[in-house]
Amino acid sequence: MADPSVSGGTALLILDMMNTLAFPGAERLRPAAEAAAKAIRTLRDQADAADVPVLYVNDNHGDWHDSREDLIARCLEPACAGRTIAEMLRPRDRDLFVIKPQFSGFYATNLPVILPQLGIGRLIVTGVAADICVLFTAADAHMRDYDLWVPADTVASEDPQRTKWALEIMQGSMKADTRPTNADGLRSWLDATAAEDR
Repeated sequence: MADPSVSGGTALLILDMMNTLAFPGAERLRPAAEAAAKAIRTLRDQADAADVPVLYVNDNHGDWHDSREDLIARCLEPACAGRTIAEMLRPRDRDLFVIKPQFSGFYATNLPVILPQLGIGRLIVTGVAADICVLFTAADAHMRDYDLWVPADTVASEDPQRTKWALEIMQGSMKADTRPTNADGLRSWLDATAAEDR
């Protein structure tokens, strides 16, 4: 895993992007989620280059017997509405995968154990839905004193106004940086946060 002295103690969280999109409202979410997936893929490539660990934090959709492999396989089925996203962001063997039972990635999961073991003090939170799981995870991260970057172009919800509202809450109440990604987005953020520590 990443050396915290190299990565600045940063981890990239990808929330609920292994998703069948088989629920009411999913058709409204799908275009925004696919656009977010493209930005997340770029950010994941940047994380790889910076030796920043990538953690998938994914709902189990009530399938308590399912493993990581089961969840991913279901999303890659030919008829699955979420297949395009799953193909774009399919977890690699080196990525950590945390199954969550509720909205927050911290609730009843081993994420609170994993992050300190990796020396993580900063989180980049991405995924869906911005106004539910991303918001709840960011709130729990803030209460645990993690520095947050929630890039606006890497999150999505069924309603663009609710995405905007959620980002405003995360920025205003949780001190999250919400600037979108760009060609050197991760490196810029790592440099900026490192400078703040000095």
